[in-house]
Amino acid sequence: MIDLYVYYKVREEDASALAPRVRAMQERLARAGIACQLKRRPEVRDGLQTWMEVYPATTDAFASSVEGAALEAGLAEFIQGPRRSEVFMDLPTCA
Repeated sequence: MIDLYVYYKVREEDASALAPRVRAMQERLARAGIACQLKRRPEVRDGLQTWMEVYPATTDAFASSVEGAALEAGLAEFIQGPRRSEVFMDLPTCA
């Protein structure tokens, strides 16, 4: 299992239009059993907010699925630049 972090920039004036789309997409994913979180950095730089979608304990194949869901939800219309993904995995526990 992996944790997937997807982050991107959003113009401050587009945040109120983007939020319901991301939440609706994540609600559909949650109904399919995917845990979802939506976060953003507290500061705004050059009129841009940084948002992050967090998907803990997913499979390796989920990254392409979430990009398909984002495309279907029309998120790109409100995102500045690319959606970037980072994958993390748990370290083994000590014995």
